[in-house]
Amino acid sequence: MQIVEALPDAPAPISATSLDPYGQLIKMLMPRAQSIAIYDRMGLPVWLNDGLDSPELHRLLQESLAQELGRESRRDGFTEPVDSDHSAHVFLLRDSDGALLGAVGIVSRESTQRAETRPFSLVHGLLRPALECLTRELASQYSIGDLQRSLMVRDRDLELLLGATAADAPTAETTDDFGQMLQGCVDHLGCSIGALIIPDKNIAVCRTGKGTSPRSGAEVLTRTHRHLLAWTQLHRQAMTSNRPGDEVHGGAVPYKILSCPVMHGAQRVLGILALFKPMAAADFDLRQVRLVELLARRVAYILMNAYDPTTGLLTRPAFEKRAQALLAPDIASSNHCVIYVDIDRLHVLNENLGMHVGDEVIVRVADVIRRNLTPRMLAARISGDRFALFVGDASLDTAQTIAENLRDGLERLEFVAGTQPVDVSASFGVARVLEGKHPLSHALAAAEIACKAAKDRGRDRVEVYEESDQSIVRRYTDVTLVGTLRRALAQDRFRLEAQAIVPLNGAASGPKYELLLRMTDEANESISPEKFLSAAERYQLAPAIDRWVVRRVLTTLAPYADPLRRLGACFAVNISGQSLGDQEFSAFLEGQLRESALPSHLLTFELTETAAVANIVRAEALIRRLRELGFGVALDDFGRGLSSLTYLKTLPVTTLKIDGSFVRDVVGDDRSQAMLSAIVRLAQAMGLATVAECVESDPIRDIVQRLGGEFGQGFSIGRPIPLERVIGGLTGDKLGSGKVIAQTA
Repeated sequence: MQIVEALPDAPAPISATSLDPYGQLIKMLMPRAQSIAIYDRMGLPVWLNDGLDSPELHRLLQESLAQELGRESRRDGFTEPVDSDHSAHVFLLRDSDGALLGAVGIVSRESTQRAETRPFSLVHGLLRPALECLTRELASQYSIGDLQRSLMVRDRDLELLLGATAADAPTAETTDDFGQMLQGCVDHLGCSIGALIIPDKNIAVCRTGKGTSPRSGAEVLTRTHRHLLAWTQLHRQAMTSNRPGDEVHGGAVPYKILSCPVMHGAQRVLGILALFKPMAAADFDLRQVRLVELLARRVAYILMNAYDPTTGLLTRPAFEKRAQALLAPDIASSNHCVIYVDIDRLHVLNENLGMHVGDEVIVRVADVIRRNLTPRMLAARISGDRFALFVGDASLDTAQTIAENLRDGLERLEFVAGTQPVDVSASFGVARVLEGKHPLSHALAAAEIACKAAKDRGRDRVEVYEESDQSIVRRYTDVTLVGTLRRALAQDRFRLEAQAIVPLNGAASGPKYELLLRMTDEANESISPEKFLSAAERYQLAPAIDRWVVRRVLTTLAPYADPLRRLGACFAVNISGQSLGDQEFSAFLEGQLRESALPSHLLTFELTETAAVANIVRAEALIRRLRELGFGVALDDFGRGLSSLTYLKTLPVTTLKIDGSFVRDVVGDDRSQAMLSAIVRLAQAMGLATVAECVESDPIRDIVQRLGGEFGQGFSIGRPIPLERVIGGLTGDKLGSGKVIAQTA
């Protein structure tokens, strides 16, 4: 026996091995048969017996199938003589509806005793049981084959839909999600051209199938897209055109067209998903329409999640995903930049003209940004009135030029709310994307810092993040430190150090110290106070730190209150300007002091002059309350502000701490000496003690002492040391150790 496999393109392949029993049965029923062949409904042999495939039999079968297609009447087969000794019998096998399932061809040797060929009816009657069983077998196999083919098609449909679902997953790395999905749809449905057009989002994606050039696809799309969009906007439903020349697609194009709307909700049409098949291809059927409609819904879902509904720009997650994909290939060898945009004074517009005007300004700014986008740029609305742009393959100068063009575009924007013209401007920050662990996040942070600097410097301007610009660098340092600062508060990674304050005129005095705050990071490395205190003030963490300091000071001093009281010790605690502005801090401080029950002369509190003047009402109330409780209050950094003398008589302080800028320059500087002398005389006249800060050398100490300074504090007097060591020294050896620490700390 010889098995002939069905061709790959056969509509429903037949299992040749399953036909072997039927061939053997026919051989048993017709022992004289020399050639037996079973054919499928396309006329292809799928089973042959051990003999050769008879060319004559194959010819007869093909002629029979050709006659079958052209006849109205249907026959079961026929018999024809091949030569004087052989006859050919062809049996056509049909299902219950009369549809052709296949055929059986037999070449048999005739008996020498007969003068005539056996009639067809006789042979057919002889083989009827085998033919009926074979007919049922073929019908079953075709049914199974058709079902398998249907399942395969649906499997491919499902793969296409699942591929579209994965295209916008967070782990996807491609920046061409729609292009991937569209190409899969074109290949799966055997199309020549596929297009996705979303005008409001500036999305126009075109993909072509095998044998169609991208240029040809673009030309067809140019001719048809306006008509398809207009038809879809009008009817809001899918459209199929399986014949050329329909007016719906703008004239004769040699393609069958399927166009589905991409909808936002039930009414608004965002765009179209269109597919083009060559005229020789099969028509678009209902299954394909339903499949493309599902893909169009998927596109709408992606648009809703990846694009801001108000401005049409990317959302921040989508922006970061696409930018990361562009950065992934080789960030080290490429120049990329980001631009941070913050609309100026939008809250003023909202308050004066209404929120609807503010919303319109946001839309207008987004339009200006969109009009200036190039293929290598991405733009997103990352919060209410803030935007970010990714500029690929561009130098810092190029990105700055783009930002300036955007600023100019906003300046030329003519916007009138009712009858009132509205000035629209924005501040811009530009930064390079540098190689690192989180390059995009760090670049956006740097650009935001530069943008805030632009606001500080007058708004409506462009600032570039550069290492040489110390004010911008300080802002960036604050941003990077704020997380560390929050964790330090949560993990108790602060400590207190004490720096001695000693009398300069030889007067008797108990040991005095100013308490200074120190912080360590996660690696137990110390961070400069200037750095973390700047970040704390910028991000409103100073009140939380002040509360930590108050609690720690009180719990540390409480066990040693009696010996420290007998020594006459005093510790100065700093209070930040933000705590002065905090309505709840005064009550918190008073409650902690009452609960600790520490002697009042054991503590004094320091407020900077500038903070006190900025919060004069609350500062005066807090100072008076502390004085009523018996605590001393020092005005720190005195002389730095412009209104010192005006407010000095208002604030009931006990000590003036002279700003270090006057003290540090007193050697060889007559003006500084004159200023310091004037402050000392003023304090003496008002009955206030004076402390000179930054006494960093013996010559400075001598001059301050000569000018009448009462106390001094600085590195030449004593460096800060841990508070616990100071308390141990004071309480372990009473006054003796206290003196040593006060002089040498």
